Amino acid sequence: MARKAFLLRIDPAVLAAVQTWAEDDLRSLNGQIEYLLRQALVKRGVKLPAREPVDEPAPEASETGDDGRPVAG
Repeated sequence: MARKAFLLRIDPAVLAAVQTWAEDDLRSLNGQIEYLLRQALVKRGVKLPAREPVDEPAPEASETGDDGRPVAG
């Protein structure tokens, strides 16, 4: 499913609080806002389609060591 961008006007104090919350939860601000909206929709009984997993490229073999960690360089 494609994502749609839109402009959001928000009180600066609310934005700062959500940004801090996002950082605490290790999410982006956008991810935190979507998470909160999804929670609110579920609470209202709205059924949403399952989210599609984000495809992340796998590191190439030359980029990781024997332990699977990235190789500095």
